[in-house]
Amino acid sequence: MAERERDRTGKPLNARPRDGLGRPLARGAEGVPRIPDDVQLPPDESLTEAQRLLDHNMPFHAHEILEGTWKIADEDERELWQGLAQLAVGLTHLLRGNNSGAITLLQRGHDRIRHYEQQPPHLIDVSGLMTWADHLVLEVERGADLSTVPIPRLRIP
Repeated sequence: MAERERDRTGKPLNARPRDGLGRPLARGAEGVPRIPDDVQLPPDESLTEAQRLLDHNMPFHAHEILEGTWKIADEDERELWQGLAQLAVGLTHLLRGNNSGAITLLQRGHDRIRHYEQQPPHLIDVSGLMTWADHLVLEVERGADLSTVPIPRLRIP
């Protein structure tokens, strides 16, 4: 068995290539560019990059961008950024075929961002994202064909 990659402190790394939904591929396979573990973008840059990744069917990578911002967010916005990251993970689960995981994460994300609906910071479309999550959960629960999943818009148009 090959030795696992580790960082300077000895923490295990997963340097295997990944596909667009974040699933590990075989070593040596051609994957998509990875998001650095230490990425921490300010809100506007984070939203722009996360939307670009969502638009390119890469919600797992969008989640990593949003998670980095969550880690550095002011206390009063942490719940918002965590919820946005959970919505992206919920979409990831849905696209991977894990309906149960999708429902759980979409509901958690919805419940976290709803507290920001009245005064959404950074022009985040909290109402639209909540409607999008509710719609997906209902469609999954009723067994709808989701061969085409709507991509969420993070910001108010």
